[in-house]
Amino acid sequence: QVQLVESGGGLVQPGGSLRLSCTSSELTLSSYTVSWHRQPPGQERELVAIVRGTSSTIRYADSVNGRFTFSRDYPKNTVYLQMDDLKPEDTAVYYCKAQGMNIPVNYWGQGTQVTVSS
Repeated sequence: QVQLVESGGGLVQPGGSLRLSCTSSELTLSSYTVSWHRQPPGQERELVAIVRGTSSTIRYADSVNGRFTFSRDYPKNTVYLQMDDLKPEDTAVYYCKAQGMNIPVNYWGQGTQVTVSS
């Protein structure tokens, strides 16, 4: 069974920071397009950041650009989402996704809850 595992969520005050991690025991993440998504309560899931394999180009949603940083540690087969200056509107379940670059497959993690509140 293919699995992606996210971790690092929690409760943080506005202006605080969290770092989310995503890893897999079955996928080599450098071989996939990897992305972070989030789903706020009562809203649709939305793309947060995305990178294709070992590309140097990382794209961010306008709502998080300048505050969030997508990084990769492929020797550890792990990707991260560093979230700074968190705002209440960042509250959501955050998911990582791996999509095949030349095969029609995609995989999702279980999600990790991020709550930003004072």
